[in-house]
Amino acid sequence: MKSNTPEEIIVEITHSKEVVSTVNELVSSRRKVLNKYMVAVSVIALIVLFTYFFLSAEQLSQLQLALQKDNHLFYWMLLVGFSAEVVAGSMGMGYGVICTTILLVLNVPPPVISASIHSAESFTSAAGSISHWQLGNINKKLVKSLAIPAIIGAVIGAILLTYVGERYAKMTKPFIAFYTMYLGIRIIQNAFSSKDSSLQKKKVNITFLGLIGGFIDSFGGGGWGPLVTGTFIKNGHTPRYVIGSSTFAKCILTVASAITFIFTIGIHHWNIVAGLLIGGIVTAPFSAMLTSKLPTKKMFIAVGIVVIFCSLITIYRALFL
Repeated sequence: MKSNTPEEIIVEITHSKEVVSTVNELVSSRRKVLNKYMVAVSVIALIVLFTYFFLSAEQLSQLQLALQKDNHLFYWMLLVGFSAEVVAGSMGMGYGVICTTILLVLNVPPPVISASIHSAESFTSAAGSISHWQLGNINKKLVKSLAIPAIIGAVIGAILLTYVGERYAKMTKPFIAFYTMYLGIRIIQNAFSSKDSSLQKKKVNITFLGLIGGFIDSFGGGGWGPLVTGTFIKNGHTPRYVIGSSTFAKCILTVASAITFIFTIGIHHWNIVAGLLIGGIVTAPFSAMLTSKLPTKKMFIAVGIVVIFCSLITIYRALFL
């Protein structure tokens, strides 16, 4: 009986019915996500177009003035929302940190910053979560374990930020940023480490991590990704499933935080919320697809760089400005 060479065996496996069927299913799933997304974008575009045609000249003038409010802040928030969601959706972290840093530069009060970010992120994280779900990036057990303590932490953080104010939030940020920078360094170290026992999965206290992550994210305007996602990746967990599950849990805590802020301070700066929302929701499904395509090592490196960069920005803002 003729024995096949290793190359022939590999070709036979890759062209087998099971492998081809699995690949076709993944491609089909991604196409369905993209098609649904394009339909949603088309509907939104049509609504905007019809609104433009049916508004009077005076109403259009008022709308234009509203969009130009606060030195064209709406348009800047479109760009920020787009960029932050590319990072957050594909890397599982960075949305809140990036948005908070920029809004602090614009002298927006911290409670309003957190409220605006979580209001917009309720929708963008939902869009990203749906895409991660359809692409198979979700670990249901991990989501359940994170979500409940995260909600409790988020509600406590929102209430505390509302009543304690700006002073203590600024004192907390440098400590969080130093820790997340440490996580970023460890993540990059993992990318270049050999596959030995040090990269085996380590046990993580999920309840405590979810509680602290939810509190920090709500109180500081961001930090869930670098803290929660970064901790799991640092301890050897697969980035794809960690990012997908973390994004889904973040969506749940974001809604809880946004509702809490609505009851405590109300809705402020609609131009910030609208800009972040539109810019982020347009990007969310594409960033989820990027997660499933990036190799593990490159994912580690990219996530590490994002964490370190965002942490350094936060440290500089808190200590020197």
